[in-house]
Amino acid sequence: MSVAVKEPEARRRTPVVIGRPGKQVRHSAGLWSRIRRDRALLLLMAPGVLFFLVFQYLALFGNVIAFKEYMPFLGVKDSPWVGFANFQALFGEPAFWQAALNTVVISLAQLVFYFPVPLALALLLHSLIQGRVRKFVQSVVYLPHFISWVIVVALFQQVLGADGVLNGVLGGSDGHLVDVIGNPDLFKPLMVLELIWKECGWGTIIFLAALAQVDAGLYEAAALDGAGPWRRFWHVTLPGLRAVIFLLLILRLGDILSVGFEQILLQRDAFGPDVSEVIDTYVFYHGIRDQNWGVAAAAALFKGVIGACLVFTANKIAHRMGEQGVYR
Repeated sequence: MSVAVKEPEARRRTPVVIGRPGKQVRHSAGLWSRIRRDRALLLLMAPGVLFFLVFQYLALFGNVIAFKEYMPFLGVKDSPWVGFANFQALFGEPAFWQAALNTVVISLAQLVFYFPVPLALALLLHSLIQGRVRKFVQSVVYLPHFISWVIVVALFQQVLGADGVLNGVLGGSDGHLVDVIGNPDLFKPLMVLELIWKECGWGTIIFLAALAQVDAGLYEAAALDGAGPWRRFWHVTLPGLRAVIFLLLILRLGDILSVGFEQILLQRDAFGPDVSEVIDTYVFYHGIRDQNWGVAAAAALFKGVIGACLVFTANKIAHRMGEQGVYR
């Protein structure tokens, strides 16, 4: 009689372990299959990625000019090091501090008066206007975003200039002229007004997308509980937009010292540098026109460091308030 020899239990139940090389092969095969599958999307994304790599990340190495006495004929490598001498010259120049003050004032004015406008417009489009009328209004308010600042400034000059439409109407009635273009006292309000006219429609896109994610049942439940429009906005709409508002505020703070280089450059001569000079135009005139490359690079680096500190601080405050912020 033959006796069947049973395989040990541990050997029968021992799983087959695939070695590390096998895992790497399967992972790489899956990666390349996804690349082949999404090759059209990757090709569409490539120009944008290349733009940021060349003009944003690789350009960061140019900040070394701030610590050198840069001479174009010598190049960045052979230009002599000067340490913090460029920063000492920058901080000792009154024109820079005047430009920094103008930058802060214009940025705060834009933050206070421009930021709420896209939110209010998005609420209006979301709650009051429906159907074809809503789409038409959206198209109209989006259109100025695609107009260049050259045309926008020219339009405002044609309306508010000395020989503009407004003065033509007022001059025909009582002879009173409104001096807007060229009046230093009205420069900063004019900057905010131009920004609102050009960008408020485009700024509503993110808010409209966030409003679409708010559960409509919350509005119905609040209405059944007797909540009016203001209470529904305060207790339903605003909490639904809170994360988006924090995110946009943090991003705006990071870019707060960049107040529109092209917009201000086009109107700097009309209003004078005392009220219209900002850090970006200061860098342009001191770096390009006066060929003071080191001081201009120091000013740009100073602006970047301040912006980064503002983003880190605002993001930390958002975390303390229970929001996700830009990053964890």
